[in-house]
Amino acid sequence: MKNLFIAIIMIPVVLISCVSTKKFKAAQDEYTQLQTRYVQIQTDLTGCNDARNELLRQKSTLETDNAGLNKQIGGLNKQIDFLKENNTTVLNQLKGLSIISSTQAESIRKSLDNIGSKDDYIQTLQSSIARKDSLNMALVMNLKGAIGNLNDEDINIKVEKGVVYIDISDKLLFKSGKYEITPQAKTVLGKVAMVLKNQPDMEFMVEGHTDNVPISNNVTEDNWDLSVKRATEVVRVLQKQYGLDPAKMVAAGRGEYNPLKDNSTAENRAANRRTRIVILPQLDQFFKLLEPKK
Repeated sequence: MKNLFIAIIMIPVVLISCVSTKKFKAAQDEYTQLQTRYVQIQTDLTGCNDARNELLRQKSTLETDNAGLNKQIGGLNKQIDFLKENNTTVLNQLKGLSIISSTQAESIRKSLDNIGSKDDYIQTLQSSIARKDSLNMALVMNLKGAIGNLNDEDINIKVEKGVVYIDISDKLLFKSGKYEITPQAKTVLGKVAMVLKNQPDMEFMVEGHTDNVPISNNVTEDNWDLSVKRATEVVRVLQKQYGLDPAKMVAAGRGEYNPLKDNSTAENRAANRRTRIVILPQLDQFFKLLEPKK
């Protein structure tokens, strides 16, 4: 009887224990999921901060360059103002000294008056440069947003001297010594193509780069050959799979002769093995600015 009584008392305890264990296990699983999510968010935040810092650095460089141009333009404007203020006085003095005739003086006056149009020309150039810098920064931000949080060692997007560069490491695109693009690399190229396709007037060049380790086999003669074939393969994928206009693309091989670093270590050689996409400046638009206005 006593044992039966004890057994009856223990039944609720066991049931409570089972329920508590299930709740604890569920809470533990939820905690693990939250912890994993937290680590992912921290990783994403770090990637975003790195991208933001790089954009801020590039913005600072552009602002410094722009400040230098503004300073030069300011100096030219001061010279223009000085010449405008003094041209009449100088001409009168020359006429008074009978060094030049009135006709010659008038000719010189017209030449000096043309300096004013040069001032407008300088202002137009400054506006064009500022607009180009803004477009470049917008392009970089769009590319970084499309690419996501890939390691900077695998893909690096930057602006240098007004030109946008996209560097993609060879380990992301190719197998060692090969020029066939890997399947996972096509996903990355597709993201780049998506941004470039939204800029139909933009032209770009795909450059293949290698390290200085000699290569020779049945299909590749040397590093020149390998770099050109890799650039050509990238261009083919961008054209045939992602629909980019072939008339806007150039494929080029630089071999081992334009390294980012010396080839003294394995790490440096890995950095030099890359494919670079260069957004080409629209020189025709620039030359139009240089044409005399009719």
